[in-house]
Amino acid sequence: MPKARAARTVYRCQECGGTAPKWVGRCPSCEAWGTLVEEREAPSAVGANVPPAMSRPMPIGEVDMAQWRPQLTGIGELDRVLGGGLVPGSVTLLGGEPGIGKSTLLLQAVSSIAADGATVLYVSAEESTQQVRVRADRLGTLSPSLYLVSESALPHLLAAVDEVRPEVLVVDSIQTVFDPDLGSAPGSVSQVRECAARLVGEAKSRGLATILVGHVTKDGGLAGPRVLEHVVDTVLAFEGERHHALRLLRASKHRFGATDQLGLFEMTGGGLEGVPDPSRLFLADRRHGVSGSVVVPTMEGHRPLLAELQALVTRSSLASPRRSTHGLDSGRAALLLAVLAERAGLSFDGVDVYALAVGGVRITEPGADLALALALASALVGRPVPADLVVCGEVGLGGEVRQVAQCERRLAEAARLGFARAVVPRSSPGDDVDIELLRVDSLAHAIDLVGLAPGSTASVEAPAPRLRAVAAHDLPDHVPDDLLGSTSWDETT
Repeated sequence: MPKARAARTVYRCQECGGTAPKWVGRCPSCEAWGTLVEEREAPSAVGANVPPAMSRPMPIGEVDMAQWRPQLTGIGELDRVLGGGLVPGSVTLLGGEPGIGKSTLLLQAVSSIAADGATVLYVSAEESTQQVRVRADRLGTLSPSLYLVSESALPHLLAAVDEVRPEVLVVDSIQTVFDPDLGSAPGSVSQVRECAARLVGEAKSRGLATILVGHVTKDGGLAGPRVLEHVVDTVLAFEGERHHALRLLRASKHRFGATDQLGLFEMTGGGLEGVPDPSRLFLADRRHGVSGSVVVPTMEGHRPLLAELQALVTRSSLASPRRSTHGLDSGRAALLLAVLAERAGLSFDGVDVYALAVGGVRITEPGADLALALALASALVGRPVPADLVVCGEVGLGGEVRQVAQCERRLAEAARLGFARAVVPRSSPGDDVDIELLRVDSLAHAIDLVGLAPGSTASVEAPAPRLRAVAAHDLPDHVPDDLLGSTSWDETT
C-alpha cells in the first residue's frame, strides 16, 4: 500500500504559484506584493500519480501521423492562427478580457465543427445552459451534434465527457472548475493547476481536442500559475477594445505551427466576422488634407497592415504640458519628440501633444517611428502630408532613418491599396514594387522632403484629385516661438 502523506498548510502565490511556509507580504519567488493566500494541501498517497502503463519506444519514422491532421473550425481567421485548425489531442488556452467575445468566438467555431458531423461538448462553468442557448439563438449556431452542460465540478465534467464521448471539448472557464478532493477554494492556484493537468491528461489519452478559456489579470496577462501556460499546447490571446468593433487574435505559443499569424475579427450584431482586408477597414473613414495624419504600413507577423497615425498639437495652459498616446508606445513617442527637437529643430515645449493609432489597433514596432515623427511634425507646423504617401522606417537617437524588416511586403500592400509614393530609408529594398520610393537618410531629410520644415515649401507635390490645395506657411499662431523641450509624458490607455 502506498504511504499517505499528511495534510499541511502552505501559503501559495496567486501570481506565480510559488509557496512559502508562512505568510509574508512579498512573494519570495516572483516578488509580487500581497499575493500569498493560505491553502491546505489534501493528503495524497506517495506513488499514486504514477501512470498505470508506460509507452513503448519506437523508431521515429514509425510514429503514426494519421490522427495529427488538424480539423478546420470553419472560421478562416481562427484557422489561420491555429495553422489549419484544431489537432486531435491538443489543448488550447484562450485568454482575453471579460466581454471581449471569447465565448462568442468559441460558440461559432464549435457550432461549425458540429455542423460538419463532429460531436462537441461545451462545458459552461460560469453561465447557465439557458444563457448559452440564448446566445446560440442570436448567433444562429444551434446544431444537434453540439452538447451543452453547465458544470464546474471536475468529476461531473469528466462524467459528461464519458457519456457524450466528444471529439472536441470546450471548458469555459478553467478558473471556475474545481476538484472537491483538493482542500483549496475554486479559482486558487492549486485548483487551476491540478484541474488543468487532469484535463490535459484526458485530452492526450482520448485524442480529444480541448479548448480552455482563461481569465486575465488587470495587466492583461493570463491569470493563474505560469504552469498553466506550460502544460497546454497552444496559448491564444483575444484582444481589442470593448468600444471598438475590431478584435485581434494572436498565438503566443503554438506547438503545431508558427506564432506569427494574426487573425482579425469585427464584432457585429450577428457575432464575430472575419476581416479579410483589414487595411481597407482601418483607412475607410480617413480624411484627406488634415495635418497630423500619416499612413504607415506595419507588419503583424507575416501579415501587412496599413493603419493611420494621427497627431494633434495645441497650446497648453499647464506647467507640465500633456503628452497622451492611444494605441502607441508612450516611451517611443517621447523619444521621437526629443529627436525632433534636437535633430530637426522642432520643439514641442509649451504645447499639449496627442498621438493616436486609429481604429483600435495597437502599433509598437520601431518601423512606425518615421511615420509618427512626420505626423507630429505635420501637426506642429499645420501642414498635411500628401494623401497618396505612406511612410515607414525606424528612427535612431542620432536622427538617422534605419531599414525595417519585410519592407517589400509593406510596400506591396500599400501599392495594392492605391498609394503612389512611399518615404523609406535609403538602404531599403523595394525597387520591384509598383510604387515610387522617396529614399531618405535622416529625419531632418524626410521632414524637408515632405515640406514640413518651418518656412519651407513642399517638394512632394500631391495630385490634385487626391488632396485639396494647402498653401505653405510658417508655424501657426497657436505654437509659441520660444519652444525648448517637453517636460512630462503620460500614457492614456
